[in-house]
Amino acid sequence: MNKLLTLTSTALMFVATSSVSAAEAPKFKANWDSLAQYQQAPEWFQDAKFGIYAHWGPYSATKAAFGSDWYSRNMYIEGHPLNVYHKKNYGDLKNFGYKDFIPMFKAEKFNATEWAKLYKAAGAKFAGPVAEHADGFAMWDTQLTPWNAANLGPKRDVVAELEKAIRGEGLKFMTSFHHHWKWGWYPTSDKNTDASNPKNEALYGPTSDKTAWGTAKANGVITPLHPETLPPQKFADEWLAKVNEVVDRYKPDLLWFDNRMNILPEQTRMDMAANYYNSAEKWKKDVVLTYKTPDLLVGSATIDLERNRMSSIYPQPWLTDTSVGVNSWGYAEPMKYYSAQRLVQDLVDIVSKNGSVLLNIAPKADGTIPQEQKDLLLAIGGWLKVNGEAIYATRPWYTYGEGPTITPEGHLADLHFKGFSPQDIRYTRSKDNKTLYAIKFGQSTNNTILKALSRLQYGHNIKVKSVALIGKPNKIEWQQSKEGLTIKHQKISFINDLPFVYKIQLEN
Repeated sequence: MNKLLTLTSTALMFVATSSVSAAEAPKFKANWDSLAQYQQAPEWFQDAKFGIYAHWGPYSATKAAFGSDWYSRNMYIEGHPLNVYHKKNYGDLKNFGYKDFIPMFKAEKFNATEWAKLYKAAGAKFAGPVAEHADGFAMWDTQLTPWNAANLGPKRDVVAELEKAIRGEGLKFMTSFHHHWKWGWYPTSDKNTDASNPKNEALYGPTSDKTAWGTAKANGVITPLHPETLPPQKFADEWLAKVNEVVDRYKPDLLWFDNRMNILPEQTRMDMAANYYNSAEKWKKDVVLTYKTPDLLVGSATIDLERNRMSSIYPQPWLTDTSVGVNSWGYAEPMKYYSAQRLVQDLVDIVSKNGSVLLNIAPKADGTIPQEQKDLLLAIGGWLKVNGEAIYATRPWYTYGEGPTITPEGHLADLHFKGFSPQDIRYTRSKDNKTLYAIKFGQSTNNTILKALSRLQYGHNIKVKSVALIGKPNKIEWQQSKEGLTIKHQKISFINDLPFVYKIQLEN
């Protein structure tokens, strides 16, 4: 009997211990099957549609007009225009390397609260900084590298200040990471540069005879990636430690990664995703992890396209990252900007296809945001203040739109995209599917015909109940037929020729 009791007690103890272990077991394991539980981005992200981040670091002090954020890479490529520019203005690369720009990055006028208020005025729902670019300089207070913004340059924890200010404005907080690019970014084996000095390894990366890019030539041609050029485990471990530290310390709602993350071991990438998702479970927050293919497995996170977009509706929520600047992500002199019209049209087009936009700005090294960039953001915000109901918390309709323009696809395709036609129209809908928004990109001299609103379109008997023009008291004359919804022409005055929105109530 005593023996039986002893066995029973032992069994109960085992069950209790197992139950505790099961309760404490993390939801996400570091494998693709487990990470696929993510399924899709949370509702707050699907509702937000628009975010802002900033490429801001020591590269902002270089000012060169042709590639600020790539300055630290291209300045070391013999014969490259930036290499010629650097030698002419700063001298020999052994005496004045990228590290010597850090003291010029003082951020003496940086005000996180002002940035956050501008982001909110621009209509953004999430925002944040580049935590670490490819240059190896961390923008937060860390013991993982001495090359950080709290220790050098600004001597401030930029990530912490922006996290507090952005959340203070009621926005979701994000950070971006590009630091896997550091492998092969600098010529660490070139004894003619400061990048080969062992004292600078924490900034420039470990010495390697073959970089992850192979041999870069002045004309931009780079030899293919070879397996033997992949970074060592030590590099991957440092990469992961930095991400985990930012996740644990600042609890970002959205964690964004640049492409080329697949140079890291697959297990490192899965470890990163599992830690972020499990951390969010502890915080009781719904978070977004973005990636560029093929860096993570489809379904394990949210796909992001760089200066690119889907050509039609994508079934899962997705993201585009683009910039106010055409010629550089970081501050350069001079900057070439997109127009407010183009940026708003891009936002509308992307939202109509189930996407969201992360728009980059390029502050100066002193922490000020150039007036041209402020004007662009406030123009977007002004438009959203009036027409935001056609963007925020909307979902794609049966079709994304109509009109003559076909948007190109492919990495950086938007750099060669000339923009939209005034005849282009994009559609979004309310979550309850009772309200349709037809967003027209420009004026026309004739009646507007929305062919997608034919009564027999898409196998549905679509019936229009009313049509109104958002932001204008104009009475709208319309008629629906089997050809579509015809809206009688009238001249409409809008600032900066930004899109205007027809709000269409549908019958159940």
